[in-house]
Amino acid sequence: MALMGSAISGEVGLRMLLSPAGSNIVVRTACCAVGIVLPVFSTFKAIEKKDSNDQEKWLIYWAAYGSFSLVESFSDKLISWVPFYYHVKFAFLVWLQLPSHCGARRLYEGHLRPFLLRHQASLDRLLKLVSRELEKLVSRHQQEISFLEGVIMKSASALKAITHPGRHQAEAPPEQTDEAPPER
Repeated sequence: MALMGSAISGEVGLRMLLSPAGSNIVVRTACCAVGIVLPVFSTFKAIEKKDSNDQEKWLIYWAAYGSFSLVESFSDKLISWVPFYYHVKFAFLVWLQLPSHCGARRLYEGHLRPFLLRHQASLDRLLKLVSRELEKLVSRHQQEISFLEGVIMKSASALKAITHPGRHQAEAPPEQTDEAPPER
């Protein structure tokens, strides 16, 4: 009986995902889950298991996904209007990960790796230039960066106090006083 219940909920989920009349929010959320959440957890597991084959698989996935995201970020305004774009994106993200298709590996070896090998020297020069400029920017604005870091740390601390009120006080170091310790 439980098996039938999961089949029904799976069918409902699939219908919601593939429904052209439905909101894109469902399929966009599925893209995020399949494209980012699942791979992050799978990458974590590969690192923790120290499985070099799995680590290589997920590194290749991230190279393919990152390249796709880069292209998508520049063409987002245009392609997001294409009917069923997010459905195609979802299918593409699944294809990248499916072991039976090795989509990420095929994309990497067939297109990404040859492109990067061909342009490696130019990209190295560009990254070196960008790195130098970022170092200059950071050194010129060190005060502002330190101020921002302080604001972020205080905000994180305040958020932690709000979300975990009992823990925050217990973790705080005891206050030092000028009083002498009590005699025993």
